[in-house]
Amino acid sequence: MGVKRSGPYFCGIDAAMDVVGGKWKSLILWELENHGVRRFGELRRGLPGVSEKMLIQQLRELEEDGIVDREIYREVPPKVEYRLTESGRALNAALAPLGAWGSDRIERIGAGRVHLSA
Repeated sequence: MGVKRSGPYFCGIDAAMDVVGGKWKSLILWELENHGVRRFGELRRGLPGVSEKMLIQQLRELEEDGIVDREIYREVPPKVEYRLTESGRALNAALAPLGAWGSDRIERIGAGRVHLSA
């Protein structure tokens, strides 16, 4: 895992980007916001293109930052579920205007969207 930054930061955006930086973290947040509690395999299927190693790393970092909660059920085979914490839900709320801006941009430039199969 990479070196975790803990400041000093230039500003609040710097501190926020320290948590959500990287291609997959914001998409993990989106997936958990839209689908609630997810198992690892469900997250992986919902994020085509992410490797198992990268998803594990990103989930661990989000857990360390208090954004995602991981619950392990002691059964065979082991079951692990991920959900947003209160801080994760607040972060998603803060990212909502950025998502709206991005959706407007998609329409403005005529970009395609990724369509996931169910």
